[in-house]
Amino acid sequence: MNLLEELEARGLVDALTDPGIGKALERPMTVYCGFDPSARSLQAGNLVSMIVLRRFQLAGHRVIALVGGATGLIGDPSGKSAERNMLTVAQVEENKRGIRENLSRVLDFDGPNAAVMVDNYEWYKGISAIEFLRDIAINFRVPQMLAKESVKKRLEASEGALTFTEFSYQILQGNDFLHLFDGYGCRLEVGGADQWGNITAGTDLVRKMRGETAFGLTFPLLLDSSGRKFGKSEGNALFLDASMTPVFDWYQYFLRAADADVIRYLKVFSMRPLDEIAGLEAEMAAHPEARVPQKALAEELTRLVHGEEGLARARAATEALYSKKSPSDAANSADVPSAAVRAEDCIGKPVFAVAAEAGMFKSKGEARRMARQGGLSLNGEKIDDARLFAAGDVADGGVAVLRSGKKNYFVLRF
Repeated sequence: MNLLEELEARGLVDALTDPGIGKALERPMTVYCGFDPSARSLQAGNLVSMIVLRRFQLAGHRVIALVGGATGLIGDPSGKSAERNMLTVAQVEENKRGIRENLSRVLDFDGPNAAVMVDNYEWYKGISAIEFLRDIAINFRVPQMLAKESVKKRLEASEGALTFTEFSYQILQGNDFLHLFDGYGCRLEVGGADQWGNITAGTDLVRKMRGETAFGLTFPLLLDSSGRKFGKSEGNALFLDASMTPVFDWYQYFLRAADADVIRYLKVFSMRPLDEIAGLEAEMAAHPEARVPQKALAEELTRLVHGEEGLARARAATEALYSKKSPSDAANSADVPSAAVRAEDCIGKPVFAVAAEAGMFKSKGEARRMARQGGLSLNGEKIDDARLFAAGDVADGGVAVLRSGKKNYFVLRF
């Protein structure tokens, strides 16, 4: 199958601006995707975009990763219910360095078909307000902008509290497409389904100002079977930077994927052929307890993002925690979530309070509820909210192992 058919078969096509894109992709094309520099690391939701660009690059197309140094200073209203905090230029620069490193793990920035990373701040920093309004904004019509689904949803969610700054975001992103069309011959923008309005702003602008056809392709937002999405705004961000999401947590997240999700995740993220994924699905149907697809997913994505060394560490930590070893043996891996504590700060306190203060929980209330419900363990023993931490709870090697639920471990290192 061709590239477009492959993307469709993997559930990576939500909408196309023009059905002619399939024919256009028969020849090498330049394609771009934007990345918001709102944090110093991308996260699992962005990995969908990165994998799509990787597929285009492997198919012989030139790919551009656009970091929104300018648009990131404004904020995209798409999918947001409130205006976000403004970033400084220095924060954007720091975040941009992290994003470049993240992208380099998935895209090839060397060789004859090297990926390109650009920052739209470079072409906006010298434009005056008069130039922007006269030369760029004049090409946009307010009724058409208000009709964009992202704008309508934001207006409904915030009871009209949409600033002109955020409203102008689609003008800037549309002009990005025009700039890349002129400078790089770029004819295709890809992005999540929530970017449809911004993408069509660009295709319309290229048609209006250059009389040429440009294309847009969106892919569905990544949701799990319960309807939750990956993303910083959902409170469950899974970052590519190991200092923000430990390798162990990254590996465990995909290892724990629900049976209802794992095959879809493999189709989206994995570079395995579809017939091989079908084989994993058959294996899961025959032996669900073996969790073969989950292991394949966790290993491939950990190797992709953290390399062979990271995968080896994640495996070792998993083996240590889920084997029947002593707490000190289980805590040997530095990749297991942990905190350094002092014995005098823990002994005599409720264990749930110790866990919360160490950072295992967001609050003491959350930790207490977990203990009351029988979901908190210390060194393999279930405890309630009355259990006090004792000197004898510190195992040989100066550690104690907490567990929340069945699989969330946390090590206290004394």
